[in-house]
Amino acid sequence: MELFGLTAQQLVLMLIYLLLGYELFRFHIITSEGSRDLAALLVKLVIPAIIINSFCVPFAVQKLADLAVSWLLAALLLALAIGIAHILYPHAPLEHFSAAFSNAGFMGIPLVTAVLGSEAVLYAAPFVALLNALQWTYGMDVIREKKTPLSLGRIFWNPPMVGIGVGLILFVTGWGDAMPALLGNALQGICALNTPLAMMILGVYLAKESPRTLFTDKKLYQVCAVRLLLVPVVSIAVLWALPVRRDIALAVLICAAAPVGANVAAYSQLLNKDYVYASKIVVFSTLFSLICLPLIVIIGQMVL
Repeated sequence: MELFGLTAQQLVLMLIYLLLGYELFRFHIITSEGSRDLAALLVKLVIPAIIINSFCVPFAVQKLADLAVSWLLAALLLALAIGIAHILYPHAPLEHFSAAFSNAGFMGIPLVTAVLGSEAVLYAAPFVALLNALQWTYGMDVIREKKTPLSLGRIFWNPPMVGIGVGLILFVTGWGDAMPALLGNALQGICALNTPLAMMILGVYLAKESPRTLFTDKKLYQVCAVRLLLVPVVSIAVLWALPVRRDIALAVLICAAAPVGANVAAYSQLLNKDYVYASKIVVFSTLFSLICLPLIVIIGQMVL
C-alpha cells in the first residue's frame, strides 16, 4: 500500500502543477512563447543539475563498482526499450519517443527511495543520466524525423552529457559530498524546479485543446500499454536472467517502468512538432502509472 500511496502522492503533485500551468495560460500570465522559454530552461539547465546532484554522494570503491553495474544495466534496458519502440513505431516519432523513454527522474527516484532507501538512488542515477543524454541525441533525431551526424561535439557537448561529466568528477574526487552548503542548497533549489516547470509547461499545452479528447484517442491507450506494461515486463525478464544484485536490479527496473517523460512535450515544442498531442501522452501515461507502476515493482520484488 505504501507504493500506491507514494505514487498517488506524486500524481497529485503533478496534477496540481499541471492545473496551475493550465490556468496561468488561460489568464494570459504565461504565453506560448513563454512556455517555449520555460521548456528551454528545463532542458538546458534543470535536467543537467539533476544529473549532477545525483552524483553528490560519498565516494567508495564498492560504490564505484556497483555504479558501473548500474550503468551497464541502464544501457541494456534503455537499448531494449528503444528497440521495442523502433519495432512498434518506426514511422510515429512521438509514440516512438514516448515508448522508449520514461520519467525516471520524478517518478522513478522517489519510488527507488521508498522501496530501497536513499542510498539506492546512486544506482538510479546512471539511468537518469543516460536517459537524458539519449533523449538529447537519439530522441531529438526521432522527433525531428531526420538523422543528424553524431559528431563528438554533439555526443559529449550537450546539457545531459555535461551534467554526467561534472557529476562523475564530483563523485570520484569526493567534492560533491564535500560541497559547501550554500552551493549544495543552490543546486538542490535548481533541481526542485524540475517537476513544477515540466508540469506547468504541460498544463499550458493542454490549455490549447479540450481535455475531453484525452480519453477518446485510441493511440494513447496503445502507447501507454507499451510504456507501462510491455517494456517493464520484458525488462523484468532480462534482469531475472542476469546475475545481478537484487537492489541494483530493482533500482534500474523502477526507472525503466516509469511513465512517459515530460521531455517528449518539451522537445516537441522546441522542434515545432505536435506538442499538444505529446503532452496528452505524458498526462495519460502518468494517470495510468498509478496502477501499473506499483504492480510492476511488486512483481519485480517477487521475481528478482
